[in-house]
Amino acid sequence: MATLRERLEQELAVRGYSHMTREAYVLWMRRLVAYWNRRADTLGLSELRGFVEKLGRDAASRSTVNQCVAALRFFYGQVLRVSWEVKALPYQKRLRRVPQVMSPEDVAALLDAAVSLRDRAMLTTLYAGGLRLGEVRRLKVSDIDSKRMVLRIEKSKNGKDRYVMLSGALLELLREYYRAYRPTTYLFENPETGLPFNEATVQRAFHLARAKAGIDRPVHVHTLRHSFATHLLEGGTDLRRIQLLLGHGSVSTTMLYTHVATNYLATTPSPLDRLPRPSHSSQASPAPGAVASSK
Repeated sequence: MATLRERLEQELAVRGYSHMTREAYVLWMRRLVAYWNRRADTLGLSELRGFVEKLGRDAASRSTVNQCVAALRFFYGQVLRVSWEVKALPYQKRLRRVPQVMSPEDVAALLDAAVSLRDRAMLTTLYAGGLRLGEVRRLKVSDIDSKRMVLRIEKSKNGKDRYVMLSGALLELLREYYRAYRPTTYLFENPETGLPFNEATVQRAFHLARAKAGIDRPVHVHTLRHSFATHLLEGGTDLRRIQLLLGHGSVSTTMLYTHVATNYLATTPSPLDRLPRPSHSSQASPAPGAVASSK
């Protein structure tokens, strides 16, 4: 008989969930079991709510809490098919925050401040393609298509493949990087294991470069993706194309960048400027008092 973990993994695979989501859901179930020190199929709604509330007390972000809730809903609703309504385990309301972005000058300074060729190649790839951290980690050497000048992004956040532009400057940098490091499968791989570098390695590369460049604003790796989208929008790229490049399922997500692209707002013409110009007589109309006094 399959274990609870095997049943969860099988159900996720059958429904086509991405590898990252499957790993995250399994991890949340392990954390739940460790917290209560009981089998998952012996826990009820009150225990699940208690676990989620504990995350809130620990100041976990809304996205973290909601990922946990999604994992619990899936396991108890789709794997165990419990009798209680999974909606009794609610999501936290998401706040739409305006993304933090870096100026082109700050991005250039950060990339130039990378402490090694490997770090510069990783950070430049993140910005040049607007990639998520997990996407740059999973990039393979074979994903570089220098004939069509595109990068293939396999199974992104929504489980779909997509292509992004391959900058000529990035291609030149990646060729220099390849000659120096000779990766075999993954573009940015640990030479000792042959596996992708972990997230901490990429985060460390970013923060070392940020400190060296003297950037003291609260920016992080994902800020490079926000900056990519904002700079495209400010350069005149249409929202639909940016949506495709970012891999957003809905253009409403991409619309968030219109709040930070300053020239996108400033160059929008006012409807007042489109009104028909009234024809004015050469002489102004006299004031009512003046008409009355002339009689």
